[in-house]
Amino acid sequence: MKRNWIQSLGSVKLILCLALILCASIPVSTVAATKNIILATTTSTQDSGLLDVLIPIFEKNTGYFVKTISVGSGAAMKMGEKGEADVLLVHSPKAEKKFMEEGYGTNRMLVMHNDFIIVGPASDPAKIKGLKSATDTLKKISESGSLFLTRADKSGTHSLELKIWEACNINPENQKWYQQTGLGMGQTLNIASEKSAYTIADRGTYLATKKTLALDILCEGDTILLNVYHVIQVNASKWPKVNAEGAKAFADFMVSKETQNIISEFGKDKFGAPLFYPDAGKKDEDVGK
Repeated sequence: MKRNWIQSLGSVKLILCLALILCASIPVSTVAATKNIILATTTSTQDSGLLDVLIPIFEKNTGYFVKTISVGSGAAMKMGEKGEADVLLVHSPKAEKKFMEEGYGTNRMLVMHNDFIIVGPASDPAKIKGLKSATDTLKKISESGSLFLTRADKSGTHSLELKIWEACNINPENQKWYQQTGLGMGQTLNIASEKSAYTIADRGTYLATKKTLALDILCEGDTILLNVYHVIQVNASKWPKVNAEGAKAFADFMVSKETQNIISEFGKDKFGAPLFYPDAGKKDEDVGK
């Protein structure tokens, strides 16, 4: 009996030794890497403060650590195309569809929306206040030669702006009144405020930074100004280093009931209305209705 017990103990020790050897053969960096996620997202989700609320909850619930890279939607998708991000949170529908068609993404889900607004100084030199048409608004800014700042960064905001100029049949490039910042939404708003210029912004970032800005909302409500966000998982079959499981966990988190409830309340306490409206489960054509 004693001998059997000793033999059993010896077997347990052998198993433990083999387990330790196996664990030691796996680099610590590899284990740690599986718990890291690179999120490429727009400056608006960062500048509005929404990610500051959501990411700690995701990390606590899942054990993943999120490295957020805040750029324009265009730059975020370029990262996805190169396998330099695991998951994207972006708001440039036309570019997103192209991204998916070319096989860079494996899943694209509707998350939320808000809207774009055209803001400018209270003095309103172009006399656009109260106009409901975004195209009429940009036409008047062009005709008056009033300073307009463009992000010029291939972001979702920049893409929307170019869409409106195209609808106006106006090419503002190389005009003295049309100046590029090449910066994110928060920084562009700050410069517009300093220079008493007009610009297009997402409502969430504007409201989150309004206290520091000398800018008023001068045009809003046009359907062309709808601002829709999707979460996209980067295609791991193209780049083995992409953390497919982590990306899926984040995407599922963004469309979960808990997160959608948080989004629906975010900003209400400070601004009397949410900065974003949850849309998970809806069809794109039903957003904003």
